[in-house]
Amino acid sequence: MKKILILTIFMVSLCATAQVKLTGVVKDSIGDVLEMANVLAINKATNKMSSYGFTDANGYYKLNVEKNATIILKISYVGMKSADFTIETKSEDINTNVMLAYDNALDGINIVSKMPVTVKGDTIVYNADSFQNGTERKLEDVIKKLPGVEINDDGEIEVEGNVVEKIMIDGKDFFDGDTKLATKNIPSNALDKIEVLRNYADVSQLSGVQNNEDRVAINIKLKEGKKNFWFGEITAGAGSAPDEALYLLQPKLFYYSPKYTINVIGDVNNIGEVVLDRGDIRSFSGGFRSQSPSNGTNLSLASAGIGFLTANARNANRIETKLTALNFSYSPNKKLDLSGFLIFSSNSNGQKNSSIIDYVDEAIPDENKVSTTDQTSNTGLFKFSAGYKQNVKKQFNYDLIGRFSNEFRTDEVESNVLNNISEDERATPYKINQNFSYFYTANEKNIFALEAQHLLQDEDPFYVAALDNDPDNNDLDDNDGFDDTAETLGLDRSNLFYTLEQDRRVKSNQLDVKLDYYNILNDKSNLNFVVGTIQSKQNFDSRFFQILDNGSEHTPTPTIPGNDDPQTTNDTEYGFSDIYAGLRYRLKAGIFTFTPGVTLHNYNVKNTQYETEIYKDQFQKIFPELAIIAQFKQSESLRFSYKQEVNFTDVNQLARGIVANSYSSFYYGNSELDNAQFHNVNLNYSSFNLFNYTNVFARINYKKTIDQINSNVIYEDGSVVSSSTSLNSPFDNESLTASGRVGKTFNKIKTSLGANYSLSKTYQFINSLENTNELFSQSYTASVSTNFTKAPNLSLGYSLRLSDQDNSSRDAIVKGVTNAPSVSFDAYVWNSLTIRSDFSYNEVKQDGVVANSYKILDATFAYRKDKDAKWEYELVGSNLLATGSTASVNTSNLAFSINETFILPRFISLRVRYQL
Repeated sequence: MKKILILTIFMVSLCATAQVKLTGVVKDSIGDVLEMANVLAINKATNKMSSYGFTDANGYYKLNVEKNATIILKISYVGMKSADFTIETKSEDINTNVMLAYDNALDGINIVSKMPVTVKGDTIVYNADSFQNGTERKLEDVIKKLPGVEINDDGEIEVEGNVVEKIMIDGKDFFDGDTKLATKNIPSNALDKIEVLRNYADVSQLSGVQNNEDRVAINIKLKEGKKNFWFGEITAGAGSAPDEALYLLQPKLFYYSPKYTINVIGDVNNIGEVVLDRGDIRSFSGGFRSQSPSNGTNLSLASAGIGFLTANARNANRIETKLTALNFSYSPNKKLDLSGFLIFSSNSNGQKNSSIIDYVDEAIPDENKVSTTDQTSNTGLFKFSAGYKQNVKKQFNYDLIGRFSNEFRTDEVESNVLNNISEDERATPYKINQNFSYFYTANEKNIFALEAQHLLQDEDPFYVAALDNDPDNNDLDDNDGFDDTAETLGLDRSNLFYTLEQDRRVKSNQLDVKLDYYNILNDKSNLNFVVGTIQSKQNFDSRFFQILDNGSEHTPTPTIPGNDDPQTTNDTEYGFSDIYAGLRYRLKAGIFTFTPGVTLHNYNVKNTQYETEIYKDQFQKIFPELAIIAQFKQSESLRFSYKQEVNFTDVNQLARGIVANSYSSFYYGNSELDNAQFHNVNLNYSSFNLFNYTNVFARINYKKTIDQINSNVIYEDGSVVSSSTSLNSPFDNESLTASGRVGKTFNKIKTSLGANYSLSKTYQFINSLENTNELFSQSYTASVSTNFTKAPNLSLGYSLRLSDQDNSSRDAIVKGVTNAPSVSFDAYVWNSLTIRSDFSYNEVKQDGVVANSYKILDATFAYRKDKDAKWEYELVGSNLLATGSTASVNTSNLAFSINETFILPRFISLRVRYQL
């Protein structure tokens, strides 16, 4: 790796010595300097771009061009006549100052199509062809090469540290709610422009009265030849792996016209290529996001679903994927837009994990556990959207999104503490969400925004666990792992197996309505009045019971310490009401924008269990907030925000009856839990400097939580089995997080350096004793990649992750270290052959001792006759080093663990791709 880095530096130095500098200052006709003017140098002999750039805040530009060449220098600026110069370069640097004249007839930049990057206000436009060398196949391959744009570990696109909310194609939403379907499926040869829309606002009427600095979207402009025609590709493949035949079929078809669009994506494979995993599907919001800021109340409906594990090629030993996705839009006229999608996803996978768990309480035995999991998730998603713009003053939006699932999971667990355990889970949950909004501009001074959301959710997880038992050895003093728990739960202990069943049903019905009124006082300030309400109702029913060896049902009679009346059933109804009114004032003063605000809330909560009203409370809260933005330059800002919020729990933590979360974790709620209050302080800095191609972002967040809902975990003597309940912490929890990234592009070299820090101090109770946990985690990343048009390209990366856990139950700090260097190579040779490879090494340490290490190598060889060929043939090798498992370090308030996960074996597949 050192030799490769030296070679890369040498190539850059060699290029630099064969160039001269063109510099100068660009001004307008009255002598004012022009910032962000476009400067383009074209080699007259080859008619190819030699270099490009932008002027800085002082109107200064700097380009590196070839020696002894004839260069055409083009300079342009919005609203002005462009200027062209012919320059003969020798070996000396050249200075050329330029004055541009105003041209009221010029609407845009004439040479924008030739510039690799241009800026139009808050929009950064990348010319896709300028960042491709022939090895790219999908949108994500191009995104990775754009200066100022990153793809994070979760596969999401980030711009200046902000996650991109949505991707559009020619202004039409592409599967609104998730960007992975776009990055992994849109072919790179269809891209013309990639527009990064910063300060993004879905509703243009509100763009001038709100702060949208943290919102980013991307719009893809297609090449002319891709419009009014079907385009895309169909890929088929086969291969072999130990004891299994491999298959793959991926049709991806797209049609775009001014009136309607159709996108069809299909995927059937058992090679581990998962576009949308089960976690992506469950978080697929369909783009639901309120247009106005949060008003201080957080009421999150917790998932009562089964414990489904996310699977991919690096954490599963078997994956079978089926995906069918259809996205459409139709505009019958200029006022009405209809759109939506249908998605069916089936993911069946197997996982095997080996864990070494070190509990913070020394009285709890260390556990070595091996789990073998088989799980299947079948999910259907749909969305229908309608947008009607009656005129520039009135706009209506309606969205309907639904999710229906059928999920199964089985586990076989071997534990040195609890012996052998079998688990089965299943669920058929559904969720339906509706959103309606109406935006009305009465006149230039008054804007109204009405928004309403309705959520209907139904979850029905069913859980079964079977544990080995020796009825002839029921001595409670031998610490055999589960007998003490069985006695506490009131189980029948005369059977060969403890067979436990848990049946739950959680129904949620929630309505959120608010009306915003914006009064524009002048071109510098406006007022925002808001009134709204959140109305929520939840029903929780459950039953915990035992199945005896003869098949009969036994109702346990538990005796749990700290619980005066333990129940094995739940019949709970939880009602929540929030009626609020607020006021915000937004003022622009020089480079600053101030937005102070205050919101008054009237809360009403009611908890009824077993048809008896247990808890009822009505109270008021006042929440202040403040946002300050310092806009130093067009693309440089510092943002501060302070917000006081309140967090309410949901019915899952209020129901008093026993719930079996797993065979080793039993939970009973606290009907009188109070809400937690948050103090949130954020400071964000971002800068995207196109003059020297440096982008910087940094973020600091401090959160203080009062009355945080924590847990009291009671472990049985000599066992890893626990019962727990929730309580409001008597101590304030605190957390401080900081992250930053610096990226810089040197001609054809893209570099990035990032760091993340997290320091948290939390309190809980273990065996009713106060426990303090301080966790300090750090991560550092560095990367350098080339983007040569002809030469092979390299991408070098390094990641270092550190974790220090200091728990009051331990005598020493537990340290975890993970080192992960990586290198990627791609080359396009002979105008027909694409070669790509990815290698990564991972080493996991605990307290300075190597606990596990592994290497992963993937490679692809693809042949097509030329760039425009219809057919392409690929030979793909995955996990070529036959690595059997990966490892990770996990740290929690209760334990420190090292987990080994067995992965897909080495395989080689042959694929054929036909391009429409």
